[in-house]
Amino acid sequence: MINFQFVRTSVIKTALSLVGATPKAAFIAGGTNLVDLMKRGVTAPEKLIDINALPLKKIELINNVLHIGALTSNSALADNAIVAAKFPLLMLALQAGASAQLRNVATVGGNMMQRTRCGYFYDTTMPCNKREPGSGCGAIGGYNRMHAIFGTSEFCIAVHPSDMCVALVALDAKVVMASAKGERKINFIDFHRLAGTTPEKDNNLAKGELIVRLEIPVNNLNKNFHYLKVRDRSSYAFALVSVAAALEIKDNVITSARLAMGGVAHKPWRLMEAENFLKGKPATTGTFEEAAKIAMNGAKGYGENDFKLKMAPNSIIEALTLAKAKA
Repeated sequence: MINFQFVRTSVIKTALSLVGATPKAAFIAGGTNLVDLMKRGVTAPEKLIDINALPLKKIELINNVLHIGALTSNSALADNAIVAAKFPLLMLALQAGASAQLRNVATVGGNMMQRTRCGYFYDTTMPCNKREPGSGCGAIGGYNRMHAIFGTSEFCIAVHPSDMCVALVALDAKVVMASAKGERKINFIDFHRLAGTTPEKDNNLAKGELIVRLEIPVNNLNKNFHYLKVRDRSSYAFALVSVAAALEIKDNVITSARLAMGGVAHKPWRLMEAENFLKGKPATTGTFEEAAKIAMNGAKGYGENDFKLKMAPNSIIEALTLAKAKA
């Protein structure tokens, strides 16, 4: 780990000014991913700006929209009464992520910004276009058991590791970012990027911007929901495949559906085609099986991860079945 400057601030404007003044500066909050990357030599910021004192930890319902400060800890969000009552899908996803100790430290904004856990990305002796553009992708043709089956490119097949983000993309959240020019808001589904030809770019946060909050509109998806995480062990393991499923059901007919997956793409993967199919259909096993088939359109395995081509649709069916069963 190289030497670096370390500064603290409690003012958002100052934090933005500090990060804008140094080309290789980075914000640090919980540091649960950034510190690992620095230790491994994957990233080497010249200046770290500690933002833990910024006033970004509120969780409040404003005009039927939940506002979540970017510095809210994962555990505080999961334990919040409003989240439990109105957004239980998000609560389940948060509880499935990492260990209790990490959730106590990790922040909402940091969770969004965490980088892939691909072994080739972390190993600086191996080729990785995400870490060093133009060096190649060691996972293609290499050990790729954890890797993507959707939205891949010849440059990268890494996956985004977050559980929280899978639920947020299913819940139509929005991301609010601040810069010296003011605030801007985008749909959560547009925050993270597919690898394409620029896998080094994980998201659409611009240089000099800071995530300040999330906004989630209240919905009627708090009765029939489930977050399913399939992993190698039940504690502190990243998803092989995860599914966030939420349904509105009336007289056994699905009136609205949300479906998203994790562990399968470079970003949280929303299954809109399958959602559209589910609307107006009976909430039956046959319907769920057909939706799972539709969800797999475009999926591609890379050898070691071919098992995901079966695991993913089976997980979708199970998640939908368990969501329906909560009624």
